Amino acid sequence: MRWTDVIQIAEELHDKFPDVDPKTVRFVDLHNWVCTLDGFDDDPQRGGERVLEAIQAAWIQEGEDDDA
Repeated sequence: MRWTDVIQIAEELHDKFPDVDPKTVRFVDLHNWVCTLDGFDDDPQRGGERVLEAIQAAWIQEGEDDDA
């Protein structure tokens, strides 16, 4: 996985942290969690605020899809 794999990252986070509300996650923590996902292989420096916002939004959507 790379930073551009926003949907896949969000799905992995949703599965790995099922009890976490992604709206409450700080970007520092989100960045660290993404970097430690199995299969993640990208430069940590490339994980800036915009990509973290996109991942967070996709993770929120993933949870809402489960609730529907």
